[in-house]
Amino acid sequence: MMENNTDKCKYLGAIHAHTLHSDGTGDINSISKTAKKAGLSWVIITDHNNFDVQEGIINGIYVIKGEEISPDYGNHYIALGINELIDHSDNCQDNIYAVKSKGGFGFAAHPDESEIRNNSFSPLKWTDKNVIPDGVEIWNLFSQWGDNYNDSNIFTIAYSYLFKQNLITKPYKKTLDWWDELNNKNSKIVPAIAGSDAHELKITKYIIPVKILSYAYSFKTILNQIHLNKPLSKDFKQAKEQILNAVKNGNNIIVNLSLCKKIPNIYILNNNSKVQCGETLKLDNDTYINVECKRKIKITVVKDGTKINTTNSKNLKLKLSESGKYRVETELNGKGFAYSNPIIVED
Repeated sequence: MMENNTDKCKYLGAIHAHTLHSDGTGDINSISKTAKKAGLSWVIITDHNNFDVQEGIINGIYVIKGEEISPDYGNHYIALGINELIDHSDNCQDNIYAVKSKGGFGFAAHPDESEIRNNSFSPLKWTDKNVIPDGVEIWNLFSQWGDNYNDSNIFTIAYSYLFKQNLITKPYKKTLDWWDELNNKNSKIVPAIAGSDAHELKITKYIIPVKILSYAYSFKTILNQIHLNKPLSKDFKQAKEQILNAVKNGNNIIVNLSLCKKIPNIYILNNNSKVQCGETLKLDNDTYINVECKRKIKITVVKDGTKINTTNSKNLKLKLSESGKYRVETELNGKGFAYSNPIIVED
């Protein structure tokens, strides 16, 4: 009898948000209310070098705290699954070891910020790609906006604020290539996340005060949809473990929800089972990767870092004949839409 593993419970959430405890402008009460209004189920707060924010079920939102370990000149690390503050080191390998020693795991934050900018924001890159994190933040909303923000004159500034969605394109190829390289060198899945990097910075020097990427906007744009085997527990401690395990294992799809509310269903099917992102199944004579969407999108299947099929359709059903790590990336109207974590197909 076929296992009905694709009928998962799916929950939308934001990773990488900041509060008044670092350089954000919102408190956890207002942030959780905004997340609830945006239709999220969970939020992971990662203040810079700070672990003071409250966590729990707040205004109906599962609020989990981590830390963005933040050396001054880059190599920021999203530390999750920790129970205390990690004192940051300028050596990113030391930070990775410190997180592991506390039973946590982490993601390299905004690893490929551009050094060519038309603004005063300094890039904060992952400077040594030979230092291997547990996972990679492959798309960061605030980072990409910052890369494309132009403060040359009042007209470019106005465009960046009024048409901010035009500055958000897709994950950088350089980052995707590095992520694929890490997966090719590892038998297990090296997971990816999207970072909202929500701050809601407030600028008051103009005639009309402005907010840079409000929490409301950030929580409706680049997000993570996790899938679980059973509903989120009403007990916070258990739900926290469910959410963090899903993120750690790559049981999530990264999506730009501002393009379309209908997140594609991505899975691999064989004669015995169906599996989704972050999972494994055996290759047989009837193994297919499937993508199902409510509207026509550009669908690309990637195997071990190499694109093997691209089509423009609502649905894709592609027969697989080789083992490997398979992932899917999709575009809508020329912009990045949804990106799956890998699924392992074994001989």
